[in-house]
Amino acid sequence: MAKKNNNNNTEARREENLDGTIVFNLPFPKKLDKASLKALKEMTPIVKRQPYHVEYLHSYGQDSPWFAGLTNRVFLGNRDPQTGYTYATPRGADMYTGNETEWVQLPNEGKVHAFTVCHFGSEEFLPETPFVLALIEFEGANTLFLTRLLGVDPNAASLDWIGMKVQARYLRNSKLKPTDVYFVPADAEAE
Repeated sequence: MAKKNNNNNTEARREENLDGTIVFNLPFPKKLDKASLKALKEMTPIVKRQPYHVEYLHSYGQDSPWFAGLTNRVFLGNRDPQTGYTYATPRGADMYTGNETEWVQLPNEGKVHAFTVCHFGSEEFLPETPFVLALIEFEGANTLFLTRLLGVDPNAASLDWIGMKVQARYLRNSKLKPTDVYFVPADAEAE
Protein backbone atom coordinates (compact mmCIF):
# COMPACT_ATOMS: atom_id res chain seq x y z
CA MET A 1 0.00 0.00 0.00
CA ALA A 2 1.36 3.44 -0.83
CA LYS A 3 0.28 6.81 0.45
CA LYS A 4 1.10 10.33 -0.65
CA ASN A 5 2.96 12.73 1.57
CA ASN A 6 2.90 16.53 1.45
CA ASN A 7 5.55 16.71 -1.32
CA ASN A 8 3.37 14.69 -3.74
CA ASN A 9 5.92 11.85 -3.61
CA THR A 10 4.63 8.35 -3.20
CA GLU A 11 5.85 6.77 0.03
CA ALA A 12 6.37 3.02 -0.23
CA ARG A 13 5.22 0.90 2.65
CA ARG A 14 6.08 -2.75 3.24
CA GLU A 15 3.14 -5.01 3.89
CA GLU A 16 3.27 -6.70 7.29
CA ASN A 17 1.79 -9.92 8.58
CA LEU A 18 2.07 -12.01 11.73
CA ASP A 19 4.52 -14.54 10.26
CA GLY A 20 7.93 -14.87 11.89
CA THR A 21 9.16 -14.23 15.40
CA ILE A 22 6.80 -12.64 17.90
CA VAL A 23 8.46 -11.06 20.92
CA PHE A 24 6.83 -10.19 24.24
CA ASN A 25 8.22 -8.20 27.15
CA LEU A 26 11.49 -7.27 25.49
CA PRO A 27 13.25 -5.11 28.10
CA PHE A 28 13.70 -1.54 26.94
CA PRO A 29 13.63 1.71 28.94
CA LYS A 30 10.33 3.55 28.86
CA LYS A 31 12.10 6.90 29.08
CA LEU A 32 15.15 7.58 26.96
CA ASP A 33 17.56 9.87 28.72
CA LYS A 34 21.36 9.92 28.88
CA ALA A 35 21.54 7.38 31.72
CA SER A 36 19.13 4.89 30.11
CA LEU A 37 20.85 5.17 26.71
CA LYS A 38 24.19 4.51 28.40
CA ALA A 39 22.69 1.50 30.20
CA LEU A 40 21.76 -0.05 26.84
CA LYS A 41 25.42 -1.05 26.46
CA GLU A 42 24.91 -3.43 29.39
CA MET A 43 21.75 -4.97 27.94
CA THR A 44 21.82 -8.75 27.60
CA PRO A 45 21.96 -9.72 23.90
CA ILE A 46 18.70 -10.72 22.28
CA VAL A 47 18.80 -14.37 21.20
CA LYS A 48 16.16 -15.93 19.01
CA ARG A 49 15.71 -19.32 17.46
CA GLN A 50 14.65 -19.26 13.85
CA PRO A 51 14.22 -22.19 11.48
CA TYR A 52 15.92 -21.73 8.14
CA HIS A 53 14.84 -23.45 4.96
CA VAL A 54 16.08 -22.93 1.44
CA GLU A 55 14.60 -24.70 -1.52
CA TYR A 56 16.52 -24.58 -4.76
CA LEU A 57 16.85 -26.32 -8.08
CA HIS A 58 20.16 -28.16 -8.36
CA SER A 59 21.56 -29.83 -11.48
CA TYR A 60 24.01 -32.71 -11.20
CA GLY A 61 25.04 -32.07 -14.81
CA GLN A 62 27.65 -34.50 -16.08
CA ASP A 63 27.70 -36.31 -12.70
CA SER A 64 24.04 -37.38 -13.04
CA PRO A 65 24.91 -40.98 -14.10
CA TRP A 66 27.01 -41.40 -10.94
CA PHE A 67 24.10 -40.50 -8.66
CA ALA A 68 21.69 -42.60 -10.75
CA GLY A 69 24.13 -45.48 -10.31
CA LEU A 70 24.17 -45.09 -6.51
CA THR A 71 20.38 -45.07 -6.48
CA ASN A 72 20.49 -48.40 -8.33
CA ARG A 73 23.31 -49.87 -6.19
CA VAL A 74 25.87 -49.60 -8.96
CA PHE A 75 29.23 -47.97 -8.28
CA LEU A 76 30.49 -46.02 -11.30
CA GLY A 77 33.79 -44.36 -12.05
CA ASN A 78 35.33 -42.63 -15.04
CA ARG A 79 38.14 -43.70 -17.36
CA ASP A 80 40.23 -41.85 -19.91
CA PRO A 81 39.63 -43.91 -23.07
CA GLN A 82 43.12 -43.12 -24.42
CA THR A 83 45.28 -43.82 -21.34
CA GLY A 84 42.98 -46.05 -19.27
CA TYR A 85 43.51 -43.85 -16.17
CA THR A 86 40.48 -44.60 -13.99
CA TYR A 87 38.87 -42.37 -11.38
CA ALA A 88 36.87 -43.70 -8.43
CA THR A 89 34.93 -40.41 -8.32
CA PRO A 90 32.94 -38.80 -11.11
CA ARG A 91 35.13 -36.79 -13.46
CA GLY A 92 34.10 -35.52 -16.90
CA ALA A 93 37.62 -34.94 -18.20
CA ASP A 94 40.95 -36.60 -17.52
CA MET A 95 43.20 -34.39 -15.39
CA TYR A 96 46.30 -35.22 -17.43
CA THR A 97 45.13 -35.34 -21.04
CA GLY A 98 41.93 -33.30 -20.84
CA ASN A 99 40.15 -36.09 -22.75
CA GLU A 100 36.47 -36.60 -22.09
CA THR A 101 36.14 -39.63 -19.83
CA GLU A 102 33.80 -42.59 -20.24
CA TRP A 103 31.71 -44.25 -17.54
CA VAL A 104 32.86 -47.62 -16.20
CA GLN A 105 31.45 -49.86 -13.52
CA LEU A 106 33.71 -50.27 -10.50
CA PRO A 107 33.54 -53.24 -8.14
CA ASN A 108 31.45 -53.03 -4.98
CA GLU A 109 34.46 -54.35 -3.08
CA GLY A 110 37.70 -52.62 -2.24
CA LYS A 111 40.13 -52.21 0.62
CA VAL A 112 40.94 -49.49 3.13
CA HIS A 113 43.92 -47.44 1.99
CA ALA A 114 43.81 -44.95 4.89
CA PHE A 115 41.30 -43.73 7.46
CA THR A 116 40.69 -41.12 10.12
CA VAL A 117 38.35 -40.91 13.09
CA CYS A 118 36.29 -37.72 13.05
CA HIS A 119 35.31 -36.33 16.44
CA PHE A 120 33.72 -33.26 14.88
CA GLY A 121 31.59 -32.96 11.78
CA SER A 122 29.24 -30.77 9.84
CA GLU A 123 25.77 -30.17 11.24
CA GLU A 124 24.45 -33.25 9.43
CA PHE A 125 27.07 -35.59 10.93
CA LEU A 126 27.72 -33.98 14.31
CA PRO A 127 25.22 -36.22 16.13
CA GLU A 128 27.05 -39.29 14.73
CA THR A 129 30.52 -38.37 16.01
CA PRO A 130 32.87 -40.03 16.38
CA PHE A 131 32.76 -41.67 12.94
CA VAL A 132 35.31 -43.11 10.54
CA LEU A 133 36.16 -41.65 7.14
CA ALA A 134 38.19 -43.93 4.89
CA LEU A 135 39.92 -43.78 1.55
CA ILE A 136 38.95 -46.89 -0.38
CA GLU A 137 41.06 -48.33 -3.19
CA PHE A 138 39.55 -50.46 -5.94
CA GLU A 139 41.17 -52.92 -8.27
CA GLY A 140 41.40 -51.26 -11.66
CA ALA A 141 41.08 -47.68 -10.33
CA ASN A 142 43.96 -45.23 -10.08
CA THR A 143 42.35 -42.92 -7.51
CA LEU A 144 40.78 -43.43 -4.09
CA PHE A 145 37.22 -42.85 -2.91
CA LEU A 146 36.53 -40.94 0.32
CA THR A 147 33.58 -42.40 2.20
CA ARG A 148 32.15 -43.39 5.57
CA LEU A 149 33.32 -46.69 7.03
CA LEU A 150 30.65 -48.29 9.23
CA GLY A 151 30.75 -51.53 11.15
CA VAL A 152 33.98 -50.66 13.00
CA ASP A 153 34.35 -49.09 16.44
CA PRO A 154 35.74 -45.53 16.06
CA ASN A 155 36.80 -45.65 19.71
CA ALA A 156 39.00 -48.68 19.01
CA ALA A 157 40.72 -47.55 15.80
CA SER A 158 43.46 -49.89 14.67
CA LEU A 159 46.17 -49.87 12.05
CA ASP A 160 44.92 -53.38 11.28
CA TRP A 161 42.13 -51.66 9.34
CA ILE A 162 44.63 -50.61 6.65
CA GLY A 163 44.24 -53.13 3.83
CA MET A 164 40.97 -54.49 5.28
CA LYS A 165 38.59 -55.71 2.58
CA VAL A 166 35.37 -53.71 2.50
CA GLN A 167 32.16 -53.78 0.51
CA ALA A 168 29.77 -51.06 -0.61
CA ARG A 169 26.39 -50.60 0.98
CA TYR A 170 23.76 -48.22 -0.32
CA LEU A 171 20.99 -46.28 1.38
CA ARG A 172 17.66 -47.92 0.71
CA ASN A 173 16.08 -44.50 0.10
CA SER A 174 18.51 -42.46 -1.99
CA LYS A 175 19.02 -38.83 -1.05
CA LEU A 176 21.06 -38.17 -4.22
CA LYS A 177 24.13 -37.36 -2.13
CA PRO A 178 27.62 -38.89 -2.08
CA THR A 179 26.65 -40.34 1.32
CA ASP A 180 24.17 -42.66 -0.45
CA VAL A 181 27.08 -45.13 -0.52
CA TYR A 182 29.19 -46.22 2.45
CA PHE A 183 31.45 -49.17 3.15
CA VAL A 184 31.53 -51.93 5.76
CA PRO A 185 34.02 -54.73 6.48
CA ALA A 186 33.63 -57.44 3.83
CA ASP A 187 32.93 -60.04 6.52
CA ALA A 188 29.90 -58.04 7.79
CA GLU A 189 26.52 -59.72 7.39
CA ALA A 190 24.67 -58.76 4.22
CA GLU A 191 21.63 -56.52 4.54
